[in-house]
Amino acid sequence: MVKNDPATGKGEQTRRHIFETALVLFRERGFDATTMQQIAERADVVKSAAYYYFPSKEAIIQAYYEEIQAAQERICEQVFAKKHDLKARIAAAMHAKLDLARDDRNLLGVVFRYTGEPRHPLSCLGEGTAEIRRRAIAVFERAIETERMPRDLRQLLAISLWALQMGLLVMFLYDETEGQRRTRRMADGALDLTLKLLALAKFTILRPVRTKVLTLLREAELLPENRWARGKEEG
Repeated sequence: MVKNDPATGKGEQTRRHIFETALVLFRERGFDATTMQQIAERADVVKSAAYYYFPSKEAIIQAYYEEIQAAQERICEQVFAKKHDLKARIAAAMHAKLDLARDDRNLLGVVFRYTGEPRHPLSCLGEGTAEIRRRAIAVFERAIETERMPRDLRQLLAISLWALQMGLLVMFLYDETEGQRRTRRMADGALDLTLKLLALAKFTILRPVRTKVLTLLREAELLPENRWARGKEEG
């Protein structure tokens, strides 16, 4: 079978077909039990064509996470355009990703498997997922931009909300309750607590503490290169 340039319409169609076929097989058989050969056979393409578009199964999973991230961004932009209430905006960002991943919790778990392998392309804290991380944090930057707060607190809050979401996603993987309601209750409870703590964190007396925390995060290289100063600031 002739390969198509992925930049062309035909090439993008072929890539999409292989991608969607792979996801079906991952859901049916699991990530580990599925091979690139099986993906190529189900997609009715030669194996070399499958590798042309996706050099590995991990590359397909990475494309899946990028698609989930893009979908979260679209959903949140629609909500943010209509809602200015801080709690509603953050809740939308938190629950959007849970909604998008609810039928693919087994696929979601693949990325956490490589947490201890920083050089693996799917490591959730590695270089391979840095852009998705940046975009995920940027969603929370957008969510909180209507709230008036100091710049350093804005920076801390965005990355803290992203970290909370990552923790909730781990819980989500193990949650067998209907609709993963236990995780969703945890998300709502954590959000209520966050907003109460936010009121305290705004006090000027806590600025040295905020500065210290930011310094530690920078030294650990955990702060992405984002435009933190969006929205209104006071100090």
